[in-house]
Amino acid sequence: MKKPRVDYFRSPVEGIVPGEAKSIYGLVESFSRLSFQGRNLGEAAAIWRKMLEAEATIFLGLAGALVPAGFRTMVRYLIENRLIDCLVSTGANIFHDVHETLGGRHWKGSVRADDAKLFEAGVDRIYDTFASEREFRRTEKRIAAVARGLKATHPYTTREFLEFLGKELKKEARAPGIVTTAAEHGTPVFCPAVADSSIGMALDICRYKWGKRFIIDVIGDVTETGAIMRNSGQTGVIYLGGGTPKNFIQQASLVPSKRMNVFFSHDYAIQVTADMPQWGGLSGCTFEEAKSWGKIGVDARQVTVNCDATIAFPLLVSAIAEELPNIKTGKRPRFEWTGDRKRPVRIKYVPRRS
Repeated sequence: MKKPRVDYFRSPVEGIVPGEAKSIYGLVESFSRLSFQGRNLGEAAAIWRKMLEAEATIFLGLAGALVPAGFRTMVRYLIENRLIDCLVSTGANIFHDVHETLGGRHWKGSVRADDAKLFEAGVDRIYDTFASEREFRRTEKRIAAVARGLKATHPYTTREFLEFLGKELKKEARAPGIVTTAAEHGTPVFCPAVADSSIGMALDICRYKWGKRFIIDVIGDVTETGAIMRNSGQTGVIYLGGGTPKNFIQQASLVPSKRMNVFFSHDYAIQVTADMPQWGGLSGCTFEEAKSWGKIGVDARQVTVNCDATIAFPLLVSAIAEELPNIKTGKRPRFEWTGDRKRPVRIKYVPRRS
């Protein structure tokens, strides 16, 4: 047998000694000694750390029913502590966040419940989570009433609308949430499929009841995220699930090239998903496939953690939060929105902990 030209035996798989790790970060970091998804989770922590150390704009894509699953406080923590710089979410997650901001709740339920009886009782089920349809309708009406106060001076991007919504809700919030915290800290929140949610239905109530016909400019969302990509030094992405948020962030790297033949791509990429690629989906493709489009850099540092986000992401966030005092953070973007359709945003880099 010929001696291989490549050294395949440089890094041995090593076990974890129970009780050896003295911190959550130490535990997650030690996962990199293992195989399978444990190793990938350890790599995700290392990549997130590199993003924080670099002068990078960090996008978070939020899909799936994660806010009703309990992720609201975690995403708010990421915004408050500048661990992400831009959020792209489904409309459903934004609605559920607003619902809890106004005092609504989501409740532990059961997958074995009789859904016909739930319907009769006015209970909406999200897998093993329950919510009150009556309370949801109250939230929709409140969003409609807030939207009524938006002056129809120009088409509003979802970023502009959600910033307005966050500032207005802060006046009556029962508890701080994602949208209110983002508005307070100047973190842009985009919702490119806003009509596909109870937010969209609330805006329909606003139009039907008061004839309010302001326009949500989703193409403006494309322009603004493309400008963020063009004006950023480096960019990193974190995807929870996939769907519209993932592909919307992916395509931001292509917007400048379509206009000016100037190519950009994301430099760091983390994905936590339970989707499979062989059915032609994976909610916007694997990172390897994304390289063929130019969405992810060919030399990007990347990892996919094939795991339920409710298991992997709390571990990952807790580890980064614990280690944050020891991370020599780089700079983060501060956004200045100009209203210019060709140059809608200026970015100034400031210390990430400022």
